[in-house]
Amino acid sequence: MMELLDAIRQRRSIRVFDGRPVDPALIDRLVEAATYAPSRWNIQPWHFHIATNDARRRVAETMAMNTQYVEEALASMGPEMVEYAARFYADLGRAPVVIGISSPLADDRYDAMDDAVSVGAALENFLLAATSLGLATCSLSAPAWVRSQLAQVFEIPEGSELRSMIVVGYADEVPREKDRHTDVATYLK
Repeated sequence: MMELLDAIRQRRSIRVFDGRPVDPALIDRLVEAATYAPSRWNIQPWHFHIATNDARRRVAETMAMNTQYVEEALASMGPEMVEYAARFYADLGRAPVVIGISSPLADDRYDAMDDAVSVGAALENFLLAATSLGLATCSLSAPAWVRSQLAQVFEIPEGSELRSMIVVGYADEVPREKDRHTDVATYLK
């Protein structure tokens, strides 16, 4: 297992997978890592809906419907971006595992904000653990246009909502390292 800082630096969003299955025991380890994220009063407001096989196919079919909504926005980035996104949404890059992350709806806006931060922390734990175990991932904001359909496919219960998604598998691409912003901290005296 790699060092944490190495995993942080090596984690990339992968959108092309080789299609090999992922051992469910590895997914269980990633979910366990996610549960160590901080949360308000340790309520752990997340639930992982793991789709493989036929359920994964249903998620991909639903995601493919998203393409029609984002085509106009992507067109400004060029036709190759539209084609790239359509190809990814059509089969989720051949990732064998797709995970929806849900959390309960909160009545209080501050609780809702805290829950969103907690889900994000759990998501990052998952992504870093996957990198350290040699798996590739891509975090996806659940597309707004098909969110309700995805919630049905992931069997998210009433009173909860889909917050994010993760595709998981073994990489079949090596994305280039992108520059990081350096002017992101201000020291106060």
